[in-house]
Amino acid sequence: MSHAMRPVGIALGVTVLLGLLVSWFAWPAKELEPRDLPVVVAGPAQAAGPMTQQLQAVRPGAFAVTTVADAAAADQKLKNREAYAAFVIGADGVSLHTASGASPTVSTLLGQAAQQLGNGRAIPIVDVVPGAPEDPRGAGFASGYLPLVLASMVAGILLAVIVPSRGARLIGLGTYAVLAGLVGAGVLHGLGLITGSYLAAAGALALLGLAVSATVTGLAAVLGAPGIGLGVLLVFLFGNPISAVAAAPELLPQPWGMVGQWLPAGAGATLLRSAAFFDGAGAAGPLWTLVGWAVVGLALVTVGRTPIGAHSLAARAKAKAEAEQAAA
Repeated sequence: MSHAMRPVGIALGVTVLLGLLVSWFAWPAKELEPRDLPVVVAGPAQAAGPMTQQLQAVRPGAFAVTTVADAAAADQKLKNREAYAAFVIGADGVSLHTASGASPTVSTLLGQAAQQLGNGRAIPIVDVVPGAPEDPRGAGFASGYLPLVLASMVAGILLAVIVPSRGARLIGLGTYAVLAGLVGAGVLHGLGLITGSYLAAAGALALLGLAVSATVTGLAAVLGAPGIGLGVLLVFLFGNPISAVAAAPELLPQPWGMVGQWLPAGAGATLLRSAAFFDGAGAAGPLWTLVGWAVVGLALVTVGRTPIGAHSLAARAKAKAEAEQAAA
């Protein structure tokens, strides 16, 4: 490519990338709707059966319905993160029990759907597992979570580029994870965006920080500069739009909602909600997902040898000087 055409080529390439990124970030949010969303119908069998059929008829494929005997059993499923809401049939009619701590978006959506089932009668709503009182829509939680992923990605890049020693990189990753967990949980608690145990939230965020930063540093250690690009793609550009941090995995187009939970951003958001609002219920899956990413990332840092940035230039200069010396 000639020097005159090179700027045009760069502009075209970046424009294509821009279109892809805008589409990927906007498309999941545009397509939000229930897809096999776990809900519960609680009440006598003769009443629960018709209610289940009504839910499935109103929105085919939207709900994965489980029936239980009473409100207590339904509430326990919400507390265990086995369902997002329960339609409870009692002597006074139907009430909706929600768990907005799992997803304020889902609670709002189901509240609107419940009113449609009331045939003109207002359906009472009971929030069994509420989110943060100062963040009822969950917008602050989602906005505060994104910088945690972004900062962890940047930490991984800086450690790969600036720190040449594998041992020093491992120390840096561990130190960053601990500090990120403590500071991140402190800020989110201080702003009233999460409730529950501070230490549990700090542990969840520390593991998220380690998984993201170690993945980026590890890929860079093995693949060099392209590894940084791959790490950024996995943990942020590809993973963030399908993380469901502002919604729920079951609201995203499938299989992307499920795929998002296998990546650090999605798993971290689910783990943080479990730690902050559910006393750890439902934490096993996202916990082991983050552990897996962290272990693989640390292993790649340990075995990787590819120099990055200034270290790469220094290595090349040293090799050139040695070659010239040998030729002389």
